[in-house]
Amino acid sequence: MSIPRNEDGIEPRPKTFILDRHGRLLLVFVVIVGYVVTFAFNAILPRRFTVEEHLWGILLGVIYLLVGLSERVIFDRLPAGWANLLFFSVQCALVFGIGMLLGHGGNALIGVPLVGSAVERLKPPQRLAVYAALVAAVVLPVGLRYETWTSALINGVTLGILVMFLAMFAHMRLNEQEARERAERLMAELEKANMQLAAYATQAEELAMTQERNRLAREIHDSLGHTLTIVNVQIEAAKAVIDSDHDRALDAMDKAQELARKGLADVRRSVAALRESPVSDRPLGEAITSLLQEAQSSGIITEFQITGQPRLLANKVALALYRAAQEALTNVRRHARASRVDVWLDYRPDRVRLKVQDNGVGAAETSGGFGLLGIRERMKLLGGSLEIRTSVGKGFSLTASVPASYAGTPEEPRD
Repeated sequence: MSIPRNEDGIEPRPKTFILDRHGRLLLVFVVIVGYVVTFAFNAILPRRFTVEEHLWGILLGVIYLLVGLSERVIFDRLPAGWANLLFFSVQCALVFGIGMLLGHGGNALIGVPLVGSAVERLKPPQRLAVYAALVAAVVLPVGLRYETWTSALINGVTLGILVMFLAMFAHMRLNEQEARERAERLMAELEKANMQLAAYATQAEELAMTQERNRLAREIHDSLGHTLTIVNVQIEAAKAVIDSDHDRALDAMDKAQELARKGLADVRRSVAALRESPVSDRPLGEAITSLLQEAQSSGIITEFQITGQPRLLANKVALALYRAAQEALTNVRRHARASRVDVWLDYRPDRVRLKVQDNGVGAAETSGGFGLLGIRERMKLLGGSLEIRTSVGKGFSLTASVPASYAGTPEEPRD
């Protein structure tokens, strides 16, 4: 069974609004104020109400409150159509009864919460029926009990305008709430889609690396096999003529040696290309230390600090942080003209953070080249961030950070 969705492709929020704590307090407050207004009007009217009328009027108000506060029970146990009919019919009848018993001083205020409930629960045609019933419940006691139909008509027009204004306000509030909830759902779906995209990008990168390794493996097999075959042929030829033609045998051996040298060079190049990432078989701190030793060979003073509790990182995270350190140190040697560089690797509970800072000449702008752009993209795919700070004469600072949800745990093996 398919779930109905709106034009945005999102499941609409069901119209089953239940009063929260603040709504309950507001309902009680409005009813109390309505009774205070009613009793204040009765105090200045020439007609006096009996004790029985006051008691029955108060009892109807208590029932009105109980029904309003117990709406969860009504709407949980009855179908939506019957629940709406019962709830609004009973409440409008109670408003009418209060007006007949105690006068029309504050029964309009007592019935105001029904406007918001109608907007929350009902479709526009049904809302109009509730608005009409509410207006009738408030103004009919004026004509029926006091026989002032002209006053009742005037009160009805005034109350109708007030009800429509309240309904428009409640509808605007409802639309705002639905728009906010829709935006929150869209943001949650977008965040989930971004996480899936990052996972797909990582899988695509690993697949590309695997395909490249396979290609290089085939290339080694084909090129080395061909080279060794020719070397073997040359050696056989040299052995065949070594007694009868010494010079020809030496020439064949020289050719075999040259081919072996070229084959060895090809193998070394292929093996270097096939070699796994520099952090696949050692901790990240040790890999960064190797980078700093290369910088020291250029005459740069280096300082490396590891803080927090070091832990085993997923290979993609360790490689991204390693490349960030490598790019920063490469820029130090090429452009910074720095005499010192400091590196911090901070293992925090919620993230892993790498910072590289030099005392070089700095730069006026931080757009960076393709190397920094690649590091920024690596961080983004891992849900992390890259921060660069620099200015002329004040050095260069690079901070890469990856959240713990990607950074791994001490028990997690590398990919």
